[in-house]
Amino acid sequence: GMVGQRFISLLENHPWFEVTTIAASPRSAGKTYEEAVGGRWKMDTPMPEAVKKIVVMNVNEVEKVASEVDFVFSAVDMTKEEIKKIEEEYAKTETPVVSNNSAHRWTPDVPMVVPEINAEHMKVIEFQKKRLGTTRGFVAVKPNCSIQSYAPVLTAWKEFEPYEVVATTYQAISGAGKTFKDWPEMEGNIIPYIGGEEEKSEKEPLRIWGEIKDGVIVPAESPVITCQCIRVPVLNGHTAAVFVKFKKQPTKEQLIEKLVNFKGAPQELGLPSAPKQFIQYLEDDNRPQVALDVDYENGMGVSVGRLREDTVYDWKFVGLSHNTVRGAAGGAILCAELLKAQGYITKK
Repeated sequence: GMVGQRFISLLENHPWFEVTTIAASPRSAGKTYEEAVGGRWKMDTPMPEAVKKIVVMNVNEVEKVASEVDFVFSAVDMTKEEIKKIEEEYAKTETPVVSNNSAHRWTPDVPMVVPEINAEHMKVIEFQKKRLGTTRGFVAVKPNCSIQSYAPVLTAWKEFEPYEVVATTYQAISGAGKTFKDWPEMEGNIIPYIGGEEEKSEKEPLRIWGEIKDGVIVPAESPVITCQCIRVPVLNGHTAAVFVKFKKQPTKEQLIEKLVNFKGAPQELGLPSAPKQFIQYLEDDNRPQVALDVDYENGMGVSVGRLREDTVYDWKFVGLSHNTVRGAAGGAILCAELLKAQGYITKK
């Protein structure tokens, strides 16, 4: 699928990780990766030579696949229950799983991490290993792509105590694994519904802002977020229009200063995929724009603009993030880099 392809592209020439094994459904197993993808390569850059001839394994042959690798990235198209089961099966072979799927996002002892925001949540892995009976195997996940354009912004503003947030996200078609060739009815069209997305957009930030108590992650209580998610005719890039109420009254200068200086573990540790500057603030009224800004920091940064006072809420802004880089494969790779730096992912 598209996220799998994005993983393959981003891992080409990665300084720490090398793609040695690819596993998929039984119908792709036994073919080379090039044959299995066929005419469905959706990236702008060509398929890396190094992976073309890798013979795809059957993802269900867990022991066999796990014996070939130090850890796995998971981006599979199965039911939630099947994904939960197979990710834990891999973890039980003492193979860490870094997942792009939503299946384990609410498993209480599975960390769901944006590395700049809640790197410390990885500590819950020790409790998860006890439950699974493993010494090095575990599951870690990254959150939904829809929240990446505003959750980091609200985190940067935490000290001003945001307590009520309204967000509308305008989401690219690659979020559904599609291009315009696959989905011609999206041209010149808007669809005001994306299944499950609004609930994720409202609840997942609270889990990221939560804390570890008694071996599980307890979500934060505030801010309260309400969200609408709309599919728009854009290939890559989720835009969010956001309104915020604060308990403390910041100035515009204070808000911008917090954004541009916001950093976390990836910047401090100098992780290979980390953006140098996580959030940029754009002064022009007509920015951020997908066409101009989606690839900021190689798609790993967040662009913010149009910060202004509001008549009903306190402040409003527009955010933009790359949904399949920061929002999916790139975010998962950054999580894996963090896990390696923290000592959770090692050579077998």
